[in-house]
Amino acid sequence: MRRNRLTGVLGTVALVAALAACSTDDSIDDTGAEGGESAAAEGGAEEAESDGSEFFSQADMDEQDEQRSATFEGDEATPWLQYIDGPMTDTSEFATDQPMKTCFANASISNPWRQTGWITMNQQLEQLQEEGVISEMETRDAEDNDDTQIADIDYFISEGNCDVFIISPNSTAAITPAVERACETGKPVIVFDRGVQTDCATTFIHPIGGYAWGIDTAEFLVDNLEEGDKVVALRILPGVDVLETRWGAAEQIFEENGIEAVDYFTGADPAEIKKILTDELTQGEVQGVWMDAGDGAVAAIEAFEDQGMDYPVMTGEDEMSFLRKWEETGLTGLAPVYSNFQWRTPLLAVQKIAAGEEIPTEWVLPQTPITEEERGDYLEANDGMPDGHYAKFGGEDLPGYPDVWQERIIP
Repeated sequence: MRRNRLTGVLGTVALVAALAACSTDDSIDDTGAEGGESAAAEGGAEEAESDGSEFFSQADMDEQDEQRSATFEGDEATPWLQYIDGPMTDTSEFATDQPMKTCFANASISNPWRQTGWITMNQQLEQLQEEGVISEMETRDAEDNDDTQIADIDYFISEGNCDVFIISPNSTAAITPAVERACETGKPVIVFDRGVQTDCATTFIHPIGGYAWGIDTAEFLVDNLEEGDKVVALRILPGVDVLETRWGAAEQIFEENGIEAVDYFTGADPAEIKKILTDELTQGEVQGVWMDAGDGAVAAIEAFEDQGMDYPVMTGEDEMSFLRKWEETGLTGLAPVYSNFQWRTPLLAVQKIAAGEEIPTEWVLPQTPITEEERGDYLEANDGMPDGHYAKFGGEDLPGYPDVWQERIIP
């Protein structure tokens, strides 16, 4: 189907960034939003009512659309070091030949996406410790709680012996003042994974963003469906910025191209996902399934199998459970990503800061979906990894590969 292309002026990239996805792998604890969002869905599955208008910016959507085809600086073989050309931060004042103590305030490791990244980050740490770049990384886990993370950041500030701060915010607005207090120490501050409402950090590291996810997935569905076809959109929960922008972009594209889309909040519950799709299938045909995160993708496919219906055109995520089910069924699919390899980048930023090198003020990393043509390569490369593992984790050259990821060794 021919789609209407997005148009618009280049906008300012929003500092508010987040991410979300989960796993249906029962061997991994918890199924919170991928970035560790503390918000929780209530009341199980329900037809979505939030319009997400407070999160939507056409200028930001247009910019992320442009960034999808941008030229990234750096070596494609090390995407965790690539970035889109833009303002750079001078870090020469922090240059040192002594190992730096890193203090990391982490939102959580409460789901498989964050666990995969946390493993990768610790293997990168091991390498940089051996090279004498980092002396230690003192980490405090907020367990998805804003108040805990604020206290964690204030603890690091009062402790007074951090050479550099790394912060993966639990939420955007609530953590902003604490990040500003860290900046006031005069030490370098690295924010990654989600953003905050201040530009005081030395660098803000993130993949392109939620709009890019929404554009990639909706355009794929439009290209493989016909005008008037029905898509069921499965959304984890309302009020999370990156989830709202994923859906905001997708909804606009569906409307522009005559796709009938109905969206539901699922609470990331596989049973509720099955119930939603079973109910929809008893009312008529469903040609497509769109997800704002990969959690429950296998359950969604199984709903069609249980009803003896043809597989839908579907978008999931680069979690291994979806890639394997996609391969097994032969359905028409796409695996969007919110690049898990970003967990390496903050520590590599510390290495550059210690060397006094310039680093991107906003470090925008590549975010490229896995297509059917690439799926087999990623399945082969990740053979032996658990279902909750993410294909684009980017740790193949790090110490402990592949054992620590296969055995899910969580530090």
